Amino acid sequence: MVKTPDELALMRVSGRLLASVFEMLDRQTLAGMSTLAINDLVERFITDDLAARPASKGQYGFRFVLNCSINHVVCHGVPSAGEIVRDGDIINLDITLEKNGFIADSSKTYLVGEPSPAARRLVRVAREAMWKGIGQVRPGAHLGDIGAAIERHARTHGYSVVRDFCGHGIGRDMHEAPQVLHFGRPNTGMRLREGMVFTIEPMINQGRRTVATKDDGWTVVTSDGKLSAQFEHTVAVTHDGVEVLTLRDDERRAGAA
Repeated sequence: MVKTPDELALMRVSGRLLASVFEMLDRQTLAGMSTLAINDLVERFITDDLAARPASKGQYGFRFVLNCSINHVVCHGVPSAGEIVRDGDIINLDITLEKNGFIADSSKTYLVGEPSPAARRLVRVAREAMWKGIGQVRPGAHLGDIGAAIERHARTHGYSVVRDFCGHGIGRDMHEAPQVLHFGRPNTGMRLREGMVFTIEPMINQGRRTVATKDDGWTVVTSDGKLSAQFEHTVAVTHDGVEVLTLRDDERRAGAA
């Protein structure tokens, strides 16, 4: 689970490249695009502009480079030519990238056009919840500290945290140890050590935390049809805290970390 300094240097490269994918998407007008068109745009950017590999394509038999999860879709939404992004939607784009043998993983929920105030509030709190979790990362802290901080923030605002999916270690493989739960109790679970690299990716629901998987075997939706939002970063435990490997320029300027 612990990366060497050389391995961490390569992971920084992958993380920075993946951040640039989201910076490219930030400049797009998503309304009116099909989710397959977004997928194809991202694939071309990763392969042609960044000379990298979209790590999700072919993983577990998945045929696309990203997951696109709109409104009540919690995660693992499958790109489709027939699914059009509409004004007022919220859409999570979950993307992975491999460069020099190391993988980075990140996601962002976009506000398309003019979503409702309730949707905007959910997205804001989901972003804040991820940062609450990231803020717990330091040597000697526990994995339970991360989950507890996320769940506390979500519940304070009247939301629930999905428990069926979690963050994960990452490096040469997409999914490595440890599992990073987005709920829990402080001072429980594995102690963090310098050099660990993992994702923090809470899925925050407007209603109940329960979910269901559609017949395609991929798409996960809220069981009550209410909205869900997610944000994700790949982080590394440093000697005195945390480094967000997939941090975007807008977040850096805003002092998000």
